[in-house]
Amino acid sequence: MGDTRYTIIFVLILSSVVALLLTGFREGTKDLAKAGEEIFNKRAILTTIASELGEGVDVKALSADEINEIFSSKMEEKALNMKGEELSMEDIKDAGYPGGRVIDIDIKKEKKKPEMDRILPLYEYNGKEKVYIMSVIGSGLWDLIWGNIAVRADKSTVVGASFDHAGETPGLGAEIKDNPKFPASFAGKKIYNGTGDYVGITARKGGAVDMNHEVDGLSGATVTADGVTEMVVRGLKYYEPYLQKK
Repeated sequence: MGDTRYTIIFVLILSSVVALLLTGFREGTKDLAKAGEEIFNKRAILTTIASELGEGVDVKALSADEINEIFSSKMEEKALNMKGEELSMEDIKDAGYPGGRVIDIDIKKEKKKPEMDRILPLYEYNGKEKVYIMSVIGSGLWDLIWGNIAVRADKSTVVGASFDHAGETPGLGAEIKDNPKFPASFAGKKIYNGTGDYVGITARKGGAVDMNHEVDGLSGATVTADGVTEMVVRGLKYYEPYLQKK
């Protein structure tokens, strides 16, 4: 009985020590992890405007310092409400982001809010011409999908796109991220038609027919492709009240 008691005490002490060490490690690396996540998100944003960054620039090869330099020198970061109004740092804080920074806005968190309470991150790249980069989020076959779409100063012509997902099937729905040809197919598409009506961009099963407003869908991943269509059409529409003022 005595040996059993000592064993239990030893296990409890060991578990407590391990728990304390893990907690300390997590707290000690929290800032590093946050910085890494920020660079990951900024890199995804810059991927949409790779063609605007200069000949030979490989976004994947950019260092953290180089990415931050582009953001500080050429990128305007804005937060919008669903009416297209620009928000202040205090507004961003009130929305649940203590630092009040646009890059901290979590579109997954915003998706859980009532639609009219959401805030939207917007990035305006000032290169040879202004480019607007908008964030979109939706649902795939198994879980959330999201991405960034960049459009030219005409507010319609797509410069580039990047997509990601939480759990789509490798070789099928995961191709929205893993196959560079899919996001690349959005370049040059238009979200408004010739008469100025908003139409968005459709990932069409069987292949694009309208070359201005459609891209090829994903073979064997119709649900994911439909999810991309829904999130792009709905998500870009959210930014229309702001873009119409520019």
